[in-house]
Amino acid sequence: MACMNLDRVDPPSRTTEFSTSKRDPVALGGRASYPRPIMQVVLTIAGSDPSGGAGLQGDLKTLAAFGVYGAAVPTLLTVQNTAGVSEVEVLEPDHVRRQLRAVLDDLPVAAIKIGALGSAAMVRAVADELATANAPWPVVDPVMGASLGQALSGDGVGDTLRRHLLPRTALLTPNLPEAERLLGRRIGSVQAMAEAARDLAGLGPMAVLLKGGHVQGPTVVDVLHVAGETISLPAERLDLGPTHGTGCALSSAIAALLARGNDTHAACQAATLWLRGAMLQGWRPGQGLRLLNHAWRAPRGTA
Repeated sequence: MACMNLDRVDPPSRTTEFSTSKRDPVALGGRASYPRPIMQVVLTIAGSDPSGGAGLQGDLKTLAAFGVYGAAVPTLLTVQNTAGVSEVEVLEPDHVRRQLRAVLDDLPVAAIKIGALGSAAMVRAVADELATANAPWPVVDPVMGASLGQALSGDGVGDTLRRHLLPRTALLTPNLPEAERLLGRRIGSVQAMAEAARDLAGLGPMAVLLKGGHVQGPTVVDVLHVAGETISLPAERLDLGPTHGTGCALSSAIAALLARGNDTHAACQAATLWLRGAMLQGWRPGQGLRLLNHAWRAPRGTA
């Protein structure tokens, strides 16, 4: 993939609204209005990772890095750390419906990212609620397992995704195991990925970004299918070992860039480049997987 200048792809906005008073807030006894940032609202609907590396917690860090305001509706709770997941508790779908209704009735949501939903009933509830609210079509990261392989979804999730959520999806961002589960076949090469991306688009999404990290070789090739065109996005493989939360962060970054007005191709390229930096600047604070540094690139104008 050609090197891109992130400052040319909708960097975090520094635009502000100021109050009519320009006096020092201290001189006004703290009653002055501080500058209010103008930012887009992006909603993430996903599971909770108490270790902070993925899920809602990782999404909110990513959204903040891109200068958008993150709202969050949890779908499932986990007991996990960097070494693995030991428990998963899926929330009541009706409770999640009420959360979604409360957020969408109040905030001007410009983009939505969907991660782990946990059950077929949750997929149906989220899809129905977004349709009822006439919400923006989401970026869907079809999370069905954790980085170390633990299951995060029950039976019937793939089929319910295909029937109820994918036909209302702006961008689908599966890795190869997730794509294989959705399509019911093996995908073993870059050539097979191009066909798979087209077939996934045939399930209803407006666009598909099929991530190729599971295909062995010195180059990682992601495949983007959008507007009837299939585009290869190659990049040198990073020799860092498994890193937790990359899929969550990538889909959230894309949602943020779409909210800020980028087209799908530009958003996918810029988000992928940002993710590589977050991986290179990552660390291993615990006893398990490496984590991203979501804040590796400060917005322009900050120290």
